Amino acid sequence: MNRFLFTCLLLLSPLHAQAVAAPNADESETPIQAELLPNQKDFPNLPEDARTEFAKYFGDANRFFQQKRIFECLDAVSEAEAIFSQSSELMNLRGSCYVEMRAFDKATAAFNEALKITPKNTSIRFNVGEVLFVTKQWQQAADIFQEVMREIPENNTALSRLVEFKILLCKVKLGQKAEFSILAQKYDYQDDSPYHYYAQAAQAYERSDLLEAEEWLGRASRIFQDPNVIAPWQDTLVEFGYIKSFYGDDSPSAE
Repeated sequence: MNRFLFTCLLLLSPLHAQAVAAPNADESETPIQAELLPNQKDFPNLPEDARTEFAKYFGDANRFFQQKRIFECLDAVSEAEAIFSQSSELMNLRGSCYVEMRAFDKATAAFNEALKITPKNTSIRFNVGEVLFVTKQWQQAADIFQEVMREIPENNTALSRLVEFKILLCKVKLGQKAEFSILAQKYDYQDDSPYHYYAQAAQAYERSDLLEAEEWLGRASRIFQDPNVIAPWQDTLVEFGYIKSFYGDDSPSAE
């Protein structure tokens, strides 16, 4: 989840503040402005130097997060929020930092605050589902992931497949073995995502066949050689418990 959360933010979130231009002086509302959410319409009204400074801190926060400099990221988020507090993207990033810190209650609070500003933001709702997934609230996580699935653009296969895989794993914990088996066979090796290999590995784990599971994961790594492609799938197995977590079992059990 950790590397994946902010990737989703960048892929799915609305126009970022630094990309929003101020309205022209002779126009009451530009076409771009008309598409913005209410909180984003307020941003162009800030002085230009304030918008520039906000963009700097937002960029710094993004860079710090990618580098796992979490406390520096939180500091940059606070600096940006002091300039413009109604940014759901910043709150989403704050929540992602708390996830990295395994502070799941704080993460959920941050994501919920972000949703108050942009209730239909898919990336934020996905992150809420991720926290539910990590904290073993399987039914609630599955429900949110099902909703998110309907909102992901058709051309974003990488994300939609990963969300489907998380739903598949929720089915295991919910005792829905028939649905689990059906989903595990939904895509084959010709699919452009690691879904097939990780679904087969999940089935092997469920049979307690660790050797076969490792073989499937090895095949996925050989085919999808970019670590950034494999990382969120591997993280999901850690979160789920098939692979031992570096952090240990630090989340409440709610199976």
